[in-house]
Amino acid sequence: MSTNLTAPVDQSPQQQKPKSPRAKLSYPKVLLLVAGGLILLSLLRVITGATNLTESGQYIAALNAAVPIGLAGLGGLWAERSGVINIGLEGMMMLGAFSAGVVGWEHGPWAAALAGVVGGALGGLLHAVVTVTFGVDHIISGVAINIMALGVTQFLAKLWFGADGSAAATAGGNDKQSPPMPDMPTFTVPGLSDWLHSIEQHHWFLVSDVAGILGSLVTNVSWLTLLTVVIFVLSAFVLWRSAFGLRLRSCGEGPIAAESLGVNVYRYKYAAVTVSGALAGLGGAFLAIYVHIYQDGQTGGRGYIGLATMIFGNWRPGGVAMGAGLFGFMDALQLRGGGPTVHALLLLLAVLLIGLAVWKVRAGQRTQAVISLAAAVLLTVWYTTTDTVPLEIVGVAPYIATLLVLSLAAQRLRAPKAIGKIYRRGQGK
Repeated sequence: MSTNLTAPVDQSPQQQKPKSPRAKLSYPKVLLLVAGGLILLSLLRVITGATNLTESGQYIAALNAAVPIGLAGLGGLWAERSGVINIGLEGMMMLGAFSAGVVGWEHGPWAAALAGVVGGALGGLLHAVVTVTFGVDHIISGVAINIMALGVTQFLAKLWFGADGSAAATAGGNDKQSPPMPDMPTFTVPGLSDWLHSIEQHHWFLVSDVAGILGSLVTNVSWLTLLTVVIFVLSAFVLWRSAFGLRLRSCGEGPIAAESLGVNVYRYKYAAVTVSGALAGLGGAFLAIYVHIYQDGQTGGRGYIGLATMIFGNWRPGGVAMGAGLFGFMDALQLRGGGPTVHALLLLLAVLLIGLAVWKVRAGQRTQAVISLAAAVLLTVWYTTTDTVPLEIVGVAPYIATLLVLSLAAQRLRAPKAIGKIYRRGQGK
């Protein structure tokens, strides 16, 4: 009697081999990606003649555009790492920008920045009270804060800035904006800035492009921008290298388990959401300080884009910074470069989609590969048959970039496990 040793054997889920973990981006891989991106931009500049792609002025503007988006995204990260969804980032930015306008025209930009932090923190505290203490749905609370902030700032602007005969109206304020405030100091590294600018002017392949990008980091940089970098570094340290951060993140992963170990979950959620509002408020204050006045509608949806950077960055400070840089670049590009420069990006996007199609084929995802390749062909045809891009598309380029990046990154995301869930003290007993 023979035995068939080659017969297939059904495996239970416990017997199946676990999936191999996804490869993480190491520092060498990140450096290779950065180098590849620089080479692509240099080639694109040479082929299309779109010099705005790598000039220092473009990246100075991109850095200034990225700061408020990055602060909003970092604020969302603090809240959501504790388990609280913060859709109200836009409203907290409004409160921060308005508070900066109220204080800045009389007391200067640094006082305006501090006022923005306080204004945003009050919005975050309100969100914490409603969601943590009263258990209201996080999305409903966030939307309500956005609507409330819009109404409150418009009402108070008419009352404080536009009142006939008031000091603010005499100084240049009206129903829609605050009086102008003094400039925020900037710093430039002497010698190095001029040297990099001179190399940039030669338009050498790659060398001049790198010089233009580096030049933006040492020329007319706002001290608030430097402060933002420090805040990102401190946030990464506090959240991932301290006992406080470990307890805070445990509230977003398993609040019942955290409570069983003696963690005051309410306290940590309150702290995280208040810090979240403060960071978003500082982002709003940056917008007002950058243009020297508060204006109605100044945030322009940047709180929502900040939320997108947080998701794109996989709830990590480094990822948020990369996302903010990308969206800041697109925002500055549509303002400085206009249709011809955005038109040049069509070719770059087509090349990236071809690379994505090849990657999807190797991963066995043929349907997605075909879709990516078809999109690349359409973009190539669009580029070759036109000379510019309509202004309507140029204006929404940052938002299109937001949708594209999120759609590509969606499969690698992992939110905190208890995010958005209503928690009640003692519910695990």
